[in-house]
Amino acid sequence: MTVAGPTYLLTKWTFMKREPDPGVAFEPVVTQRAFEQVCNQIRKLLATGSLKTGDKLPAERALAESLEVSRGVVREALRTLEIAGLIELRKGVTGGAFVASGQSKLLSQAFQDMLYLGNISLSELTEARLKFLNIAIELACDRATESDFEALEDNIARTEAAYQRERTDFGLGGERARLAQEFYHLLSRATGNEVIVMTVDAITKMLLKLVNSASRTPLQLIQSRRRFLKHLRARDAAKASKEMSTFLLAVHQYILSSDTQSDVVVEDLPLAASAEKAPAVAKVARKSTTRAKPLA
Repeated sequence: MTVAGPTYLLTKWTFMKREPDPGVAFEPVVTQRAFEQVCNQIRKLLATGSLKTGDKLPAERALAESLEVSRGVVREALRTLEIAGLIELRKGVTGGAFVASGQSKLLSQAFQDMLYLGNISLSELTEARLKFLNIAIELACDRATESDFEALEDNIARTEAAYQRERTDFGLGGERARLAQEFYHLLSRATGNEVIVMTVDAITKMLLKLVNSASRTPLQLIQSRRRFLKHLRARDAAKASKEMSTFLLAVHQYILSSDTQSDVVVEDLPLAASAEKAPAVAKVARKSTTRAKPLA
């Protein structure tokens, strides 16, 4: 119970007034809503491993009876967990609530929301992308297998074929957007580190949603990707990082000179080739920070 005023001590003869100790801290009592309590129970089951990816939760009626709440409360809890990416709600005869796998799109959406709200800038995301890609390259040089190299090589070949098919349309086509995303996913996957995979995927997906243009230098992109893969195969992280950074910085400068600052494709965002170039790149990036246009 919260002590609102002075307390009193009963002595042998009189009441003595005493003020509460100013060092005593009281915390407000927070009453959770029913659906929040249901969410917390399910989260605890996930944390303890009692529920795992792919597991199906009991039916809505069974959950309501077990938890002694209404079906409406259960329904609201399940929707909340679905939005959080913890469960997947499927329709049909074989449908129901299933524990979802980790999805980078949730992290991507969070980045995008913060960007729209002005909490972070595109230049900050670009800087973070640089750091994570450099880490990914370093780890991939140490851990990548031949199958990882072959997957990247196949991606580059399919990207070149996509450019050929879209020769008359330099917009960021669906296939090329998917291949650009796949390239960075394959690179991050070669690290064997799921945190890096999810973070690189999230930033890449978010940038793909924000931009609506493409590089007008397809030949240079393909050549650069092949040089990059050559260095990666040689386990030369320094050269691989420099190749990727140098090309992306050059493309960024081209975009600035062609008056398309607000339309930047994800693989064209600036990545400084060296520490001394980074401030200049960040300054340039800030000029086109929040003007990028979402894809329709």
